[in-house]
Amino acid sequence: MPIEIVEKEHISYLNIINAKEDHSEELKTKLAEAQRLGNEFKAKATITFNTTIGPKKVDTTVWAVTEKYIQLKSNIHIPLKSLIDIDF
Repeated sequence: MPIEIVEKEHISYLNIINAKEDHSEELKTKLAEAQRLGNEFKAKATITFNTTIGPKKVDTTVWAVTEKYIQLKSNIHIPLKSLIDIDF
């Protein structure tokens, strides 16, 4: 079953939960690249994350990466522990 793509404006309505496995360590390089692409080139990344109703994807620009979250436009945060994958 394909993963539903959501608009970043709708993320705040979702109940985000931890992924089955914590991928945040292995995704650190991709996260740094996504942030650089977003800040320098305004390029978008496809972020797959886990919610109570199953995995969701969002195509967006990553503004910042902190120890626990990725920050998107409009002060939207996605916990690193909920991340499943990141693509460019």
